[in-house]
Amino acid sequence: MVERLPHPDGFRLLLTPNRSLSWQGNVRIWAALFIVSALIATGFSLAGAWVIIPFAGLELIALACGIYLTSRSCQRQEVLFISNDDIRLEKGRKRKQAEWTLPARYARLQVHSPPHPFTPAKLCLAHRDTEVSIGGFLNIEDTEKLIGMLEQKGLLIERKEPDPKIGLWF
Repeated sequence: MVERLPHPDGFRLLLTPNRSLSWQGNVRIWAALFIVSALIATGFSLAGAWVIIPFAGLELIALACGIYLTSRSCQRQEVLFISNDDIRLEKGRKRKQAEWTLPARYARLQVHSPPHPFTPAKLCLAHRDTEVSIGGFLNIEDTEKLIGMLEQKGLLIERKEPDPKIGLWF
């Protein structure tokens, strides 16, 4: 998601992945699956197939790990601040973990066209030898929205096409 944040000294954007459910929603789904799995495991164990209980437990542990890792990954965010003098990109989860500052006058947005029409373009903020990926978790619509907003702000857009010598193997 691309959200413009109010800022008195410049232009600020918050970039976050799309989150289909909150953490509480994920816990509720896991709890519902736990109940269903417990009922099925209890029924089979009462019928004499008690060996199903450890496998049901392993299945629920694996599901809980998957839900946790996915929710943790969806907490990533990037804050892009553009002023007259510089462009600052901050990345992190719950707090700032990395920061880059590029001169606004000489920085450019590199748009690497995707090799497949169902994938979004890869974006990089670049200045001299510094290239920083931006919005790697955005979908196609949000990527295009971000490109449009940065183009309106006056950032130089540099489009790069994929190498035609490299083929896709499916």
